[in-house]
Amino acid sequence: MNEDARLDLGRRQRLGMVEAVWGEHKSAEQISAVMLGLHQAGELALVTRVSAEKAAAVERLLADQLGSGGADPPLQHHPLARCLTWPSPPPADPAFGRVAVLSGGSSDLAVASEARLALACHGVASDLVLDVGVAGLHRLLAELEGLRRARVLIACAGMEGALPTVLAGLLPQPVIGVPVAVGYGVSAGGQAALMGMLASCAPGLTVVNIDNGYGAAMAALRILQLANGVASTAREQGP
Repeated sequence: MNEDARLDLGRRQRLGMVEAVWGEHKSAEQISAVMLGLHQAGELALVTRVSAEKAAAVERLLADQLGSGGADPPLQHHPLARCLTWPSPPPADPAFGRVAVLSGGSSDLAVASEARLALACHGVASDLVLDVGVAGLHRLLAELEGLRRARVLIACAGMEGALPTVLAGLLPQPVIGVPVAVGYGVSAGGQAALMGMLASCAPGLTVVNIDNGYGAAMAALRILQLANGVASTAREQGP
C-alpha cells in the first residue's frame, strides 16, 4: 500500500458514502495502490477523472500485483464519466427513489455521467434527461411531468447556466446546479455559469463547483439519506 495515502475507511459509517479518489493528478501507481487498499478492506473503489490510457495502466499494474488472474471481479473503466470502479456498483435501492440528472446539451454529458455513476456507487438509481437547455425551452417543458416523479434534480449546464434556475422556478424538489466548463469567450471555463447559478433568483437552489458531478451526486445522496433516516442512524453510531 502506498504510504502517502491514508484511506478513509470509516466514511461509509460516518456519512453513508464510499471514499472517492481524484485520479487526474495521481499516477497509475498511486491509483492502483489506493484501489487495492480499498478492495482489500471490502470497499468499493471509485476513482474520478481517469483517462483511458491511465485506466489501462492501472489495470496492468493490478494484474501484476494480483497475479495471473488479475482483478477479480475486473475493474470497470467508464469512459464517458471518466471514472474507474472496482467492483461494479451495487444494485439500486428502491428506498432511495430516483434522481433526475439533466444536461443543457450533449457537451455536458461527461459531467452528468460522473454524477450518475457516483449515485450508482451508492445504490441510487437515476434517469438522464439530455439536451433540455433553455435555448429550446419547449424541450424541458415537455419533460416536466416525468421530472415530478424524481426526488432530487441535478442540472448540468454551461454557457450562462440558466437551466437550474428555470427548474427551481418550476418544480418543488431540491435542485442542484452544476456549472459546466462549456461556452465561448466570456463563459471563461464555466465561470459565467457558476456566477449565474450563484446569483439565481430561484429560492433554494444549491450550486456546486464547476464540472463537479461527483459533488452534486453526494449532495443529492445526503438529501435522500436524510429522508430515509440513514443520517440519524450514522450519528447514533458515531465515528
